[in-house]
Order: sequence, then structure tokens, then C-alpha cells
Amino acid sequence: MSNLTVKRALISVSDKTGLIAFAKKLSELGIQIISTDGSAKTLKSENIPVILVSDITQFPEMMSGRVKTLHPKIHGGILGKRDLHASEAIKYNIPWIDLVVCNLYPFSQAAEKGLPFSDCIEQIDIGGPAMIRAAAKNMEWVTVVNDPVDYDLVVNAIQNNEIDLNIRKKLSAKAFAHTAHYDAIIAHYLNSENMPEQLNIPFKKIMNCRYGENPHQHAAVYRNLLENEPSILDAKLLQGKPLSYNNVNDASAALNTLIAYQEPACVIVKHANPCGVAIAEKIEDAFEKAWHADSLSAFGGIVALNKMCTEKIAEFLTSVFIEVIIAPAFSDASLSLFSKKPNIRVLLQENWPSQFPTHSPKWINGGLLWQTADDSRCDDKNFRVVTKVKPTDAEISAMRFAWPVLKQLKSNAILIAKSDVTLGMGMGQVSRIDAVECAIKKAGSQIENAILASDAFFPFTDNIELIAKTQIKAIVQPGGSIKDEAVIAACDHYGIAMVFTGQRCFNH
Repeated sequence: MSNLTVKRALISVSDKTGLIAFAKKLSELGIQIISTDGSAKTLKSENIPVILVSDITQFPEMMSGRVKTLHPKIHGGILGKRDLHASEAIKYNIPWIDLVVCNLYPFSQAAEKGLPFSDCIEQIDIGGPAMIRAAAKNMEWVTVVNDPVDYDLVVNAIQNNEIDLNIRKKLSAKAFAHTAHYDAIIAHYLNSENMPEQLNIPFKKIMNCRYGENPHQHAAVYRNLLENEPSILDAKLLQGKPLSYNNVNDASAALNTLIAYQEPACVIVKHANPCGVAIAEKIEDAFEKAWHADSLSAFGGIVALNKMCTEKIAEFLTSVFIEVIIAPAFSDASLSLFSKKPNIRVLLQENWPSQFPTHSPKWINGGLLWQTADDSRCDDKNFRVVTKVKPTDAEISAMRFAWPVLKQLKSNAILIAKSDVTLGMGMGQVSRIDAVECAIKKAGSQIENAILASDAFFPFTDNIELIAKTQIKAIVQPGGSIKDEAVIAACDHYGIAMVFTGQRCFNH
């Protein structure tokens, strides 16, 4: 069977987007329309000829609408092979159905609204998935459409007698993906386990990327349909080329860093690592401090602000090279300045994430590593001073500021900071002392009165001996090494205060 002739269509949709125009075209093409009560009411209101499903089955819709299309005269008309089952269809007066137009009860919307459990359960579609799957299975004889986006494609193909098997296969694959996603959302709603026996996560493509991390790699961006928290995927591109794979990755890292701060804050990201982070009473001051924390690395990076981008900030950014600027609002003057630099991607992030994604996956050959996200907040109530010298209030404040940034750095990670700005970062090192050396070098002459934060314990005292050669007088780290006593003794020897958080923050 190659091209398909459509004589009869069954329409049963919850999402009625584009339905009237589509159904009118089908009717004008001489296609008979069968429909369930709700969809039929919509069609009849526009004087589109329609036959009720109950007229075909000679059975009313029943049980509060739970049973509508679950009948042999419907499913036989969809599933029957025209060359093999024709005699049975005639015997039982089953009309062939050549086109199934169906989308499902809006279960996810009901769940997102927090409706009562019983109301959500009523939004679990049964007859719809059965029809969609039946039509998708019998693609040799039947076309299935579950997305209004495809209405024009189908109409054009019918008009040109071009509903060939390739089109039907494509629509069939889309239909099976649709029902699989639908079931995954329901399973997630009903299953409260963090680590379920079976893991089904529905994703929907948002856009294709020009390429991946490197030009020879293919890439696309997908939305996790189980996550409702605002993300970089909700941002509006006000100016510039579409975001690249690396842009999206870096921008997401920037938002994750800013989650921890309520005061005006700025983060600059390069290769998914923060290279400058600062807070201040005014956003202009936070930006200036973050940029100058490591202006060399900031070149070509992504700038994210948690307050309105002002003219002053835009004036500076248009004089240097950056890829992306993200903010919850932009002044008119700032947008006017950015418009003169069309290569700068301007992202409006109106809905700001307040928490991290619930889980943090990593693909491996043959499977997936699945863990709950490190959404721990820095609480100095859990700080434990383990040295004779106690940290000052300013040093505690710096530790509180630094810890959320440290969590975003690739391990092994060391961060040198003051209470309002990062100074030096050593990240992605395979030995901790190398990370310490990198951070000290980056901090340079600004290191006086700064603190040093480590994402894991110090395995040896050599780190402390290196730190003691600087003007750093306070350290925050998780603790937990068998060498803790020696490390504490070294700090006491050099007059350095040290605080244990009791919580490691590896990020690989």
C-alpha cells in the first residue's frame, strides 16, 4: 500500500487549536467526519457535517464519559486490514476509518495546577491513547494526527493524493511518542520514589542547534516535561542569533549560580564555570565587581544579572566581547545600546528559577547515572569551627557567600573570595593542591583578608602550608579526612581559622 485515499475521519480532541479550519477543509474534500460528543458540538457550532460515534456504535457515551470509543465498530474500523478483513467488516457493519485525529485529556495541566487527586485521575485518557495507538499500528491503511501542527501537512497531502507510507510512518512515530510521554507523566505523578525501578522521562524538542559542543557534533535542546520550575528554556531572545548548544549550557549554569542570592547579584560564566560572581546594594556595582574579578576570563563569556540591566551596564558590555546577557528586565536605554551590537544575544528571563532541578543525570555507555540534585543551601548554623582561632564575622559572611559558587565549579575546586566577590578559582584539577595554586594565582594581590573554600576535605597538610604563605586567614571545607587532625593542627600552627561544613560538594 503506497498512497492512501481518505474517505472517513474520526475526530476526538481535547486541544481544539485549529480544529475548525481543519475540519472544514476535510468536509470540503468530501471526507465524512465521525466525532465524539464534545468535539462534535464544536464542529456543529460551525455547521460542519458530523456523525456521532454513538450513531455508529448504537451505544451511548456512558459512565461519565469514561466509555466513548472503546467499541469494536470503532476499533475494528481503525485496526482492520482492508485486504484481509473486508468480509468481517461487511458482516458486522464496521465502517473503515482512514484518518484518526485525536489528542488527549490535559492530565499534565491538571497536575500542574495542583487539582485534587480525584480530579487529576479523571484527566487520565483511556479511549484516546487506545485510538491513537490503534491507528499508529495500522499505518499501512490509516493516518493518525495528534498534533495540530500537522493539520496543514495532512490536508495538503490529501489534496495532492500524497499521503504515502513515509508520511504515515512519521506521524505514527510521533503518535507513539505522544502516548509514551503521556503515560510517563502519569507514572511520575503517581510515583513519589526518588529512585523508581523504571525511569521514563518525557522530553520535547525546543529547537535544533547549529551544532553541539564542537562543529562536528549534532545537537538539539529538549525540555523535560516533568520539570515545572522556570529555566533558561523559558527565556525570550530579544536580540541576536539563536542560542548555541554552549550558550544554553553556560546560561543554565549562570542561572543555577544566581539562585542562591536575593540581593543584586551578577555572575559571569565561561565553559559552564563561573569566573566572576559578586553581590552589592546596586546591580551596577555587582556587575563591575564580578567583571573585574577575572576580566581576562570574562572575555567572550555569558553575563547574568538577577536585577534589571541598566544603561550603565549595557554601555560597558557593548565595548567588550560577550556572547550573551541575561536579566529579568532591561531598561529601554540598555536595549537601545545593545541594538547597535546585534551579535550580542539579549535574553529576557522574566520567571526566575527558585530551586535546582530535582535530579542530576549523567549519561554513561549503556545507561544513566541518576541522583537527586545537590540543592543544599549554605547554612552557617551547620558551620563548626575546629581551630583555636575563630573566624571573624566578615570571614563567616565571606564563607556564606562563597559556598553556593563553589558548588557550581568543576571538582577539584578551590574558591578564594571576600564577602561580596569572588577573587580566584581553581577548578577541574585532578589534585587539590593544584587547585589551590590556581586559585591563589588568580586572586593575586587582592587576596588580603579573603577566605578560601574547598569543595572536599584536604587530604594532606601541604595545602595548608601553601595557603599559609598567603594572607588568607580563614578556610571553609567539608572535613571528613583521616588527616583532619593533622590539617587542623597545621592551621593552628599558622594561626588560620578553619570551619567544617560537614557537607561535600563535588561537581563532576
